[in-house]
Amino acid sequence: MSSYVLSAARLAGRGGIIDDGYVVVEGGRVAATGQGRPPALDLPVVDLGQVMLAAGYIDVHVHGGGGYEVNCATRDEVETSVRRMAEFHATHGTTALVATTVSDSPEALRTAVEGVAAVALSPDGPGTGARVLGSHLEGPWISRSRAGAQYPGALRPPSVEELTDLLALSRGTVRIVTLAPELDGATELIRAATAAGVVVSIGHTDADSDEAGAAFRAGASHATHLFNAMAPIHHRRPGPVAAALGDSRVYLEIIADGIHIHPTLISLVATVAPDRLVLVTDAIGATGTSPGLHRLGPLEVLVEDGRAVLAEHHETVAGSVLTMDRAVALAVHVAGVPLEVALRAASLHPATQLGETTRGHLAEGADADIVLLDDELAVVGTLVGGRVVHDPAGLLHAVSSLSRPRSAPAAGTVPAQATGTVPAQATGSVLAQATGSVLAPAGGSVAGNGDDSLPGEPGGRPLAPL
Repeated sequence: MSSYVLSAARLAGRGGIIDDGYVVVEGGRVAATGQGRPPALDLPVVDLGQVMLAAGYIDVHVHGGGGYEVNCATRDEVETSVRRMAEFHATHGTTALVATTVSDSPEALRTAVEGVAAVALSPDGPGTGARVLGSHLEGPWISRSRAGAQYPGALRPPSVEELTDLLALSRGTVRIVTLAPELDGATELIRAATAAGVVVSIGHTDADSDEAGAAFRAGASHATHLFNAMAPIHHRRPGPVAAALGDSRVYLEIIADGIHIHPTLISLVATVAPDRLVLVTDAIGATGTSPGLHRLGPLEVLVEDGRAVLAEHHETVAGSVLTMDRAVALAVHVAGVPLEVALRAASLHPATQLGETTRGHLAEGADADIVLLDDELAVVGTLVGGRVVHDPAGLLHAVSSLSRPRSAPAAGTVPAQATGTVPAQATGSVLAQATGSVLAPAGGSVAGNGDDSLPGEPGGRPLAPL
């Protein structure tokens, strides 16, 4: 595997963001990082100019993308679909993901976890896309009253027997389970899942604060799309949101698309719990495709103006068409989240929650999963395990050439194509997409696979422009 040095205007490392940073990549891992002139090594140095190097994004809640989704009819279809969605999301800076199902029949979920496992455990690794770390079961053990865009006919009580079956079929690759902790049998399932090393998340739940707190004491340590598909905070009935915010053991998913929750609440979570914020997309298969009718598991979805809703119930938002680069951009530029916090929320925090100790940061020994960002936080390059998987402007051409079957270039500086420039088509495009959907129609309900209300002021009035 190729070895080289990346040099850039800025580097987001474990100690913060520094100017004039470099990363030494050897054998698909980070061998060293530093500031200033790279050390005199017998390796080619690729000068990337005015970009920032950061740890690749990790999305722990993603249903699909690029026209593909996790819930499919056969194992082979799941495997192909998951590979294609991983390739799509890599173009937006995602270097690892947890393929997320929606509530479906027992047989459909069996098929899904088998297909995801085939990709996650493949000896070929991630191929040309993001790494697939396993599966996230969002349902079927969730509340009917908070189902949102989950198929009601597939919901059922928590079953340790069904969980055990899915764990076996997944060959240990089920990573997260979302459930409603107030349901009968939920506590037993939480204990069984955590004993098997699975992260348990509360979501699509009508639990009160006491029930949520009991779930956290039983082992749950995650909240699925906080604020969405759960009771809101009330000064006399604090609910699961307050319980999750107040428990330092719990990681907090946020869908930063300007539709699911108001940017002020994104800022609030980043202020109250900066080390527990986890940015996710909740992206569906329609992400990156044309507007119109699409599928989300068993349900039909309509995508218009960057908003996905149930085709038969337009007031219910059905996942998102968000990508991780846009989530980071909106968190920073619209919600005012500090850049370092937003980057960690998209990389280090999800990696830590999953126990992925070699991912989510750029330091010696870490996987060389790297995203290249311009000044507007648009993705101009993605590397997975040191291999180029996205390079729209040719900035990483010199790195790609190292893996070709020819003699390696001599040690020294290898100027990257378009060094010191940002591709015109990328500049500003991420923020424009991210902020274009901040306003939402007045009235109705947002579901994020199950929200309670659209972002807006009391009485259903839309938000003022930000």
